[in-house]
Amino acid sequence: QRSPVGHRAAGDEVSMSAQLTFRDVTLGYDRHPAVHHLSGEVVPGALVAVVGPNGAGKSTLFRGIVGILKPLAGVIGLGDLNARDIAYLPQTADIDRSFPISVYDFVGTGLWRRRGIFGGLGKSEQVKITEALAAVGLSGFENRPIGTLSGGQMQRMLFARVLLQDARVIVLDEPFNAIDAKTTADLIALVRRWHDEKRTVLAALHDMDLVRLNFPETLLLARSKVAWGKTADVLTQENLLAARHMCEAFDDSAAPCIDTPSQAA
Repeated sequence: QRSPVGHRAAGDEVSMSAQLTFRDVTLGYDRHPAVHHLSGEVVPGALVAVVGPNGAGKSTLFRGIVGILKPLAGVIGLGDLNARDIAYLPQTADIDRSFPISVYDFVGTGLWRRRGIFGGLGKSEQVKITEALAAVGLSGFENRPIGTLSGGQMQRMLFARVLLQDARVIVLDEPFNAIDAKTTADLIALVRRWHDEKRTVLAALHDMDLVRLNFPETLLLARSKVAWGKTADVLTQENLLAARHMCEAFDDSAAPCIDTPSQAA
């Protein structure tokens, strides 16, 4: 069964054909599933929150979208997208903060897909890096080692790298975790800007109030889909309780997944 497509406000001019499709997708590690039999689609320009308890499979789903993880079963369809069309902001825990690189050089890696690792930085690229740092409030931090940054500064730096990628689809894994309210507000403004530019944004989040205020569409995940559609319809107490119980009941030592489609709606 196909899940509801992205909620669309009146007057939007984007195509309603799916940009991302999930056809009975199962993702996991060593054939032990972390996401079960997910089906649904995301339209161009959608702004989608992916929520669920810890261990619900949100990061695993995002790794599948960006190609880090191949499905155990099913298909993730990317339409006419290629690798450079998708920007990925990982959790800060996935960043090696001990690596000896400056903020400026780290942000500059956002240009690698378009210029190549050894493409060099011309004057226009240097201007783009400077502008991206200014856009996230990190002017003056260019020469700082990334290991000296606070949590909020690290997130700003990651957003600056995403800005440089200029991607059609943006995947954000826990972008507002453990940061202050001012940083959250500044980065939410960037997310809204991307939405206004008709880019597709998916973000894994825990703060339900933040989701309700800023994300018109939500996927509630608990290893499998609990609900997917308009945020107000998805984030009900009944659905949230069901998601918690589903994750609590999951057996991490269960046998590897058998490729049988789920009967869940």
